[in-house]
Amino acid sequence: MDSFQKIVTQESARDIVNSWKDDGLRVVFTNGCFDILHAGHVQYLEAARNAGDRLVVGVNSDASVRRLKGEQRPVVPEEDRCRVLAALQSVDLVAVFEDDTPLELIELLLPNVLVKGADWAVENIVGGKTVMEHGGEVKTIRFLEGRSTTGVIERVMERCKA
Repeated sequence: MDSFQKIVTQESARDIVNSWKDDGLRVVFTNGCFDILHAGHVQYLEAARNAGDRLVVGVNSDASVRRLKGEQRPVVPEEDRCRVLAALQSVDLVAVFEDDTPLELIELLLPNVLVKGADWAVENIVGGKTVMEHGGEVKTIRFLEGRSTTGVIERVMERCKA
């Protein structure tokens, strides 16, 4: 499948996810800004994919990232962030959400498994209650130590000063 075909609207994502679930596949959902994709993201997404049969990634819109991270972010526009994510073998579907949290998208998709980083307590994961109420599970995955987009940006800025 061409990576462009993996980038879909929320409504298309719902239809595809329902089809996968009808086929007996376990659908995993995770989300994030994914600004400046790095090895930590790749490892996290591979681990998320291994929690089921298909992985759907919700991506914060540019406006959402600005509200959450500040006016200088995102560095990479949402179209490009989606395209890079869609090119990863571990990612089966990508959908953008405009809100600061993916709650509405999670409620629309009702994945079998909801995954977030281990920096989240399971009981605080947005959408976790909804997923569990529908028979799903919530998992956390440890991040690759020392890898973050903020860290990448800081290293680039520091090296540009030299």
